[in-house]
Amino acid sequence: MLMSLFALLGALEIGLIFSLVALGVFISFRLLRFPDLTVDGSFPLGGAVAATLVSSGWDPFLATVVATFAGALAGLVTGWLNVRLRIMDLLASILMMIALYSVNLRIMGRPNVPLITEPTIFSILQPDWLSDYVARPLILVVVVLVAKFLLDWYFATQSGLAMRATGSNPRMARAQGVNTGGMVLAGMALSNALVGLAGALFAQTQGGADISMGIGTIVIGLAAVIVGESILPSRRLVLATLAVIIGAIVYRFFIALALNSDFIGLQAQDLNLVTAVLVTIALVIPMLKRRLRGQKGR
Repeated sequence: MLMSLFALLGALEIGLIFSLVALGVFISFRLLRFPDLTVDGSFPLGGAVAATLVSSGWDPFLATVVATFAGALAGLVTGWLNVRLRIMDLLASILMMIALYSVNLRIMGRPNVPLITEPTIFSILQPDWLSDYVARPLILVVVVLVAKFLLDWYFATQSGLAMRATGSNPRMARAQGVNTGGMVLAGMALSNALVGLAGALFAQTQGGADISMGIGTIVIGLAAVIVGESILPSRRLVLATLAVIIGAIVYRFFIALALNSDFIGLQAQDLNLVTAVLVTIALVIPMLKRRLRGQKGR
C-alpha cells in the first residue's frame, strides 16, 4: 500500500510539472497554430540553467526565475526565425531544438548536473512536519494554479485577445491593426517560458538535470492537451486551460498505472508505446462520440 501511495503521489507530482509544459504547448499549438518543437530543447534548457546556478550557490528561487527567462528567450528566437527571417514555423522550431542541445551541454559543462545535496525551492518551502513526497505535490498545485489564473487573466486582456486573434485569423487580426508578428514573438516566448519553468522544477524534484531529459517532451505535452480536450471539451479558455492541466495529470496516472501493474507486464522501456496507445485512444474517442450522436440523430 505504501508503494502504491508513492507511485500515486509521484504520478501527481510529474503530472503537475508537465501540466506547465502542456499549457505552453496549448498556447503554441492551439492558440497560435504554431507547430513548435522547441519544447524538446527549452525543457532541458530550464533544467540546465536552474541546476547549474543552484549548484554554483545561487538562490533556488532566483535560479528558477532565470531558467524561466531562458525558456522565454529560446521561444523568442524560434519566433524571430519565423517572423523576421521567414523560415517555416516547423523548420524554425526544429533548428532551435537542435541548437539548444549544444547550448544545454555548454551551460552544464557536462552531460548532467546533480542537485542531491543542494537546496531547492521544495526543500526550502517544505514544512518540518510534512514529508517531502507530500509537500512537493502541494507546492506544485499552488504553482500550477497561479500559472493557470495568470494565463486566464492575460488572455482576457486586449493584448491576450489580440494574440488569440492572431492564431485564429491572422489576416483579420492585421486588418484590425494587430501586430501579428509581435504577437507570435510574445506568444512563443510565453509558451516556452512555461516549459522552461517546468524544466527547472523537474530538475529540482528529480535531483539534477540531464542532457536527455527533454526527449519526447513535446509528445507528452501534446498527449496532455489531446487527453484533456477529450475529457473536458470546451471553447471557453478558462475551461480549456483547466482541461489541459487535468489531461497532464490523467496522462501521468495512466502511465504510472500501466508501469506499476504487474499483470500487464510493462517496463520502463515501454513508456513510448504506452504514450502512443493513450494518444490514439484520446484521438479516437471524439470520433466515436460523433458517430454515436449521428446514429441517435438518424
